[in-house]
Amino acid sequence: MGGPSSLRGQWTVLTCRAGVTPEAFRVKKINRNFPVNQQIIYMGWVDEKEQDSVQDRMYSPKFLALRGSSLFKFSAPPVTTWDWTRAEKSFTVYEIMCKILKDNDLLDKRKHCFSVQTESGEDMFFSVELECELLIWEKAFQMATFLEVERIQSKTYACIMESHLMGLTIDFSMGFVCFDAASKAVLWRYKFSQLKGSSDDGKSKIKFLFQNQDSKSIEAKELEFSNLFAVLHCIHAFFAAKVACLDPMFVESQGTATTTGIPTLSSISCNSQMPKLKYAT
Repeated sequence: MGGPSSLRGQWTVLTCRAGVTPEAFRVKKINRNFPVNQQIIYMGWVDEKEQDSVQDRMYSPKFLALRGSSLFKFSAPPVTTWDWTRAEKSFTVYEIMCKILKDNDLLDKRKHCFSVQTESGEDMFFSVELECELLIWEKAFQMATFLEVERIQSKTYACIMESHLMGLTIDFSMGFVCFDAASKAVLWRYKFSQLKGSSDDGKSKIKFLFQNQDSKSIEAKELEFSNLFAVLHCIHAFFAAKVACLDPMFVESQGTATTTGIPTLSSISCNSQMPKLKYAT
């Protein structure tokens, strides 16, 4: 007879085929204790690659949860409200980037893997047992990011432009707005559709290429940030949310979520069709 891990694997297979994971049965009950903006969208076990391990390709079991604005990483599932304050790590969903690893990106023989790049630029690698679990994670992360962008609507970051302290606001309705930090005077603004390209030095600087609506010429703006990756991921999250809003199937699913409450794993199962969001600068 198999041990606990074997039993967990069998249970995952059964529930994954049904369109949910074991944790979905707990989410609805737990969410009763949290306000709407702190609802759980995803909970589940994964294996994390240990980056500093002496032995290569070592993995450790971790428990991930998407709740409200945050991704939490635990060594064991949270049981009490206090447990949520003792996560190993937590990250703001719109300031991190999730990537599903394709064949050429895989680190070893494990197939169902994804990476999370944090706001500091650190890459964490995870794997799950089944493709269904990977799809559920991907859709849950997309949903959590979209809901948070929809909730906050805008995010402002301090930056430097031409040796002056500025602020860059990424606004869901207006696009990009750069203003003087001292006077609050707006120096320039562009819609998301006007961004035609961008590049960064991997350290602190981002160069934006915007198209002037009247002259159609390209205008370059270079800004320097102390938290480069957080800004890049936030811009990606806002663009992805914009794309999602244009997808009729996604909009319809959001209408359902509004009337029935925050979606959980049971409503974003393997059988649901969330759009695959693409972003290119």
